[in-house]
Amino acid sequence: MSTGDYPAAETPDVLLAALERANDAVLILDRELRVSYCNAAAELIFGLDRAAALGCHVGDLGLKDLQHHHVATPASDQVSRNDVPHGRNAEITIARKDGSRIRVALWLSNLEIDGQCRTIAFVRDITKEVARRERLALLSLVADRTSRAVIVTDRNLKVVYTNAAFTGMFGYSLEEAKDRFAGELLVGRYTDRRTLARLRRWVGEEAGGEEEVLAYDRNGDEIWVSANVKTFRDGRGRSNYMFALLTDITETKQLRSLQQLIMSALADEIPIADIADRLCRRVEEIAPDVVSSLLHIDAGGLVHPLGGPSLPEDYSRALDGVAIGPNIGSCGSAAYFGKPVLAEDIDTDPRWQPFKTRPLEVGLRACWSTPIKGKDGRVIGTFAFYYRECRAPSRWHQRIVDACVDLGGLAIERKEARAQIARLAYYDMLTGLPNRARLRDLILEATNACADRGHVALAFLDIDNFKDVNDTLGHSAGDELLVGFAQRLRAQIQPGDMLGRLGGDEFVIVLPNRNAAEASLMASRMTEALVNPIQIGAKQVAMSASIGISMYPDNATDIDTLIQQADAAMYKAKQAGRSTFRFFSADMDRLAEQRLAHSAALRRALANDVLQLQYQPQIRTGDGGIYGVEALARWYDPELGEVSPSKFIPLAEECGLIEQIGMWSLREACRQMAEWRGAGVDIPCVSVNLSPINFQNPNLAAAVAGILADHDLPPEVLMLEITEGVIMNERSVAIETMHALRDLGVGLSLDDFGIGYSSLSRLAHLPIRELKIDRSFMHDVGSDPSALAIVTSVVRVGQSLHLTVVAEGVESDGQLNLLTELGCDVVQGFLYARALSPDAFGRWLLDHSAAQASRMLRHVGRSLAEASPRAASGTNS
Repeated sequence: MSTGDYPAAETPDVLLAALERANDAVLILDRELRVSYCNAAAELIFGLDRAAALGCHVGDLGLKDLQHHHVATPASDQVSRNDVPHGRNAEITIARKDGSRIRVALWLSNLEIDGQCRTIAFVRDITKEVARRERLALLSLVADRTSRAVIVTDRNLKVVYTNAAFTGMFGYSLEEAKDRFAGELLVGRYTDRRTLARLRRWVGEEAGGEEEVLAYDRNGDEIWVSANVKTFRDGRGRSNYMFALLTDITETKQLRSLQQLIMSALADEIPIADIADRLCRRVEEIAPDVVSSLLHIDAGGLVHPLGGPSLPEDYSRALDGVAIGPNIGSCGSAAYFGKPVLAEDIDTDPRWQPFKTRPLEVGLRACWSTPIKGKDGRVIGTFAFYYRECRAPSRWHQRIVDACVDLGGLAIERKEARAQIARLAYYDMLTGLPNRARLRDLILEATNACADRGHVALAFLDIDNFKDVNDTLGHSAGDELLVGFAQRLRAQIQPGDMLGRLGGDEFVIVLPNRNAAEASLMASRMTEALVNPIQIGAKQVAMSASIGISMYPDNATDIDTLIQQADAAMYKAKQAGRSTFRFFSADMDRLAEQRLAHSAALRRALANDVLQLQYQPQIRTGDGGIYGVEALARWYDPELGEVSPSKFIPLAEECGLIEQIGMWSLREACRQMAEWRGAGVDIPCVSVNLSPINFQNPNLAAAVAGILADHDLPPEVLMLEITEGVIMNERSVAIETMHALRDLGVGLSLDDFGIGYSSLSRLAHLPIRELKIDRSFMHDVGSDPSALAIVTSVVRVGQSLHLTVVAEGVESDGQLNLLTELGCDVVQGFLYARALSPDAFGRWLLDHSAAQASRMLRHVGRSLAEASPRAASGTNS
C-alpha cells in the first residue's frame, strides 16, 4: 500500500492518537498562552487532570517564565503552514499545584493553524536525570581529587572515563584515552600475561579482584600498579562497564624486589662481596642518580669495603683498613658517631679534605652515609649514597637506605657469624693457630704453588714430656705451656711460613720453597728457641720438642703421606733423645711395619673381645642428678700396654675397623644397660660414639632396633653421638639414616660441636636432640672473655633450637657454676669422675646418690631449723 492510499481525513486523528501515547508532555497553547490541548503525559507531569488543565494559562501550570523562551506571536514570527517549525529548548524548574518541584526539559515550537498562531510545548520530566548528572559530577570531582587512578571501560575494554590521577600517572588525558583499548594504553613488553589473564577472570567474578601488574606510561616507563577491578552489570546480569582502581606501587615493589634479591642471596649462602655488589647494583638501577657503597666496620673500628661497583677501585682499596673517626669522611664519621652524616659538598666539607681528590675526579660531589648497627647496638657497617651534584637525599632515597641498612646488617652479621664459626672450625681456640682441618688446606695451597724443581718442607713437632706437665701441674698449666710453645714458634717463622696445631701437643710448620738444608736450619733455630724454660705460675718448666721433617715432592706428593712421614721422622727424633730433629728416610719404613703390627693387634683385640667400655657420668646442672653416661672405648694390649683412644681410634679408621668398633660399642653398651636395669640401677641414658662410616650403612637403624630388642631396652635409653663429619657429608644415605634413627626413638647427639663445621644453616634441620660443647672450649672459660663468648654462643644455639646442651671437660666448681648460670643443661668431666669400669661406676653411683641424699637432708634440716623459731614466735604471740 502506498502513501497515497491513506485518506487525508484520518491524519489528524492519527496524530492525536500518537500524541496521547507520547512519553513527553505535549501542550498546545493559543496566542494568550492558554492550554487548548494536553496529552496524558501532561496530566502526569503537571499533576492535573485534563479537564482542569484545558483553558488554564500556562503560568498556572508552573510555566510562568514561558515568555522568556521566545514564544512566537503572529506579529513577531510569521509562520506559514508549510514552514518547518523552529524548535527551542531549555531546562527549567516548575512548581506544581501540590507544592512539589520538578526539573523539566522544555522544547517550544510555533506554527499557524487555520490562520491562528499556536505554540506547542514539549515537556519532559528530567528530575532523576539531573540528580544522576549531579551525582556523577560529584563522583567525577571526587575521582579527580584522589591519588589513585580510575579507569572505566565498556564491555569491550574500550576506555570511557579516566580521572585526573590517571592522567598524572600515565600521561594520557581523558580525550586521548577515550575510545582506545585499555591494553593499548597500559600493557607493555614485560607485562606479565598470566597476571592479565587473572585480571580478566576477576572481571568475570561478581566480587572482582586485585592483582599487582607491571604497566607502562605513555613514555614507556615502567609503573608497578595494584589493580582492583570490578564489573558493573545491567538488570539482566550482563556486564556493561569495567571499573579499575590503580595504585602506584612502584617504590614499594622495587624495595620488595631488592629485599627478595638479597634475602635469596643470603639463603643461598652467596659470599658477602657478591651480595654487596648485587645490593649496590640493584640500588643504582632503581635510583639511577646515586652511586652506592657498603662498608664493614670490624671490631677494631677499621673500615673494610664490601661493595661499591661504581666507585673507582683504587679509591675503595685506599679505604681498606682506615680507622673510623669524627673527621673521616661521611662513612667514617657516621660509624664513629652512630648516626647519619651528610656532606652536601665534598669539596668544602672539612671531614672530606684528606679523601676528596679521587671522588671529585670522577664527578662525585656529595655523600650521605648511614651507620648499620648490629643486634647488640655496635656499628658494624655503613651504607652510603654518593651524588653527582651538591644535594641532600630525597624521600625515595631515604626509603631505599632504610631498606638497605636492614639488608646490609643481615649480610654483615652473617659474615661475622661465619667468621666466628670459621674460627671455631678452622682455628685452635687455645693458641689461635690453624687447626688440623685448616692445615690440610694450607699444605695443599703450598704444594700446588710449588714451582718445578722446588720443594716444600713439612715439620711435625711434638712437645717433649708434655704428659708429665699435665699430670703433675694440671691441665691449666699444660694449656699455658701450649700457648707459650706456640708463641715461641710463631716468633721464629718467616713470612709465608705456616704454623698450625694438629691437636694435643702436636704442631706442624709448613715451609714453602725450602730445600732440606734450609729446613734443617729452620729446625735448628726452633730447637734453640725452645731451650729457655717457660714460667708457669711460680714454677719454671723446661720446654723442648722433637721435630720430624718430610719433603715435598721428594718423599711424597699427597698430604696424608707427607704428614705420616713427618710423624714417623718425629718418632725417630724422640728415640734419638728428644729436643732434636730428623728427616724422613726410607729406613723409617719399619714404622709403617709397626703400624701394621698395631693394626693386627687391634683386629685381634676386636675379634677376641678384648676391648672394654668405661662409663663417664653426665650430671644435670639443675639438681645434680644423673642424666646418663657416655660409653668410652678402652684398649689394653699385653705387649703394647694401655693404648690411648687418640692413637687406636685413628688407627682403626685407617685400617677399616672403625665401623666394627662402633657396632661392638653399641652392643656392649646396651648389654651393660640391660644388666644395670636388671640389678635395679637406674641409668636414664647411655651415649655411644659412632663413626661417620656407620651412618653410611642404610641398615644401621634396623641393626640398632635389633640390638635394643635383644636386650629388651626402650629406644629412649640410647643416645648415639655423631661427629660433625656426618653433618658435613652431603650424601643422602647418612641424613636418611639419621632420620630413620630419630623415627625409631633413638636420640642423636652432635659431639665435639664447633670442630670442623663451618655453617649453622643446616643445624636447625637435623634430627638431633643433644648438642655437646667440645672440651677444648672449656679451657680458660672463666678468665678469657673470648672463650666465655664462644661457650655462651653455643649454649644459646642449643637453647634456641630446643636441644639439650652437654658440656664436656668440666674440671672445676668455677666452670660448673659458670655453665649453670649460662643455662647449660648437663656437664661431664673430671669434676665428677673419670671414665670408670662398670663395677667402679656402680660404686661411684652409690657414693654420688648418698652425697645427694645427704645434701638434701641437710637442706631439709636447715629449712626446719629456720621454720622452728618462726613457729615458736607465732605461738608466743
